[in-house]
Amino acid sequence: MPLERQAVFHLGLLLLVVPAQYLLSRYSYSTESQRSYDLHRLWNRAVKFSDKVFSWRTWRQWCLNVLAQVKSDSGEGVVDDLPPDGESPAVEVLKYRDPNGYFATSPEVRSPKPPEVKYRVGQVIKHKRWGYRGVIIGWDLTAKAPEYWLKEFHPPDKKHWRQQPNYSILVDVRDRVSPQITYVPQENIDIVTDTQIMHPDIDSYFETYDGAQYIGRPWLKTIYPHG
Repeated sequence: MPLERQAVFHLGLLLLVVPAQYLLSRYSYSTESQRSYDLHRLWNRAVKFSDKVFSWRTWRQWCLNVLAQVKSDSGEGVVDDLPPDGESPAVEVLKYRDPNGYFATSPEVRSPKPPEVKYRVGQVIKHKRWGYRGVIIGWDLTAKAPEYWLKEFHPPDKKHWRQQPNYSILVDVRDRVSPQITYVPQENIDIVTDTQIMHPDIDSYFETYDGAQYIGRPWLKTIYPHG
């Protein structure tokens, strides 16, 4: 890292110290894990800001985007700049993500993973009430769905479901013949082992099953780096 860039980076971190100390002093923590999570999240934001502003990759991507737009306006074709593994996370995210981010489909990277989220992407589950099996393909810290859907599927006596992690589940077609993706509150989930799931879209999300859980494709790992 050039000396000038190092100096700017260190100055930026120093400027963040005072507001960071102020914010942390306003909160009391019931658990050490919650305190560690908040500190980790604050540090990640500082690093991401630095990477976004000062990294060569950011400026290179900006130049590529400008070049692509110029070529597009002139009618020339543009070849995708794919990573070494041949799969573009951005392309895959756009292919499988909902534009509103409902039902754990936001492309926002889930890092760090909050301590409240008990389960991981790729784990096989069984629904406590309905009994069907499935595999977790995403999660939200709190329920993120259209209001009409929440009113229909989260009854008045279960309003607390909105405030807990909710998981997007690829449902086994042996339990529900029509291929489905469900959205399940954390308290309705049991983890099962030594079970593989049958669903026509499973290869779109996962590369393999390692005997304990499914291993996500690169685009899915990009969004859920900690599972």
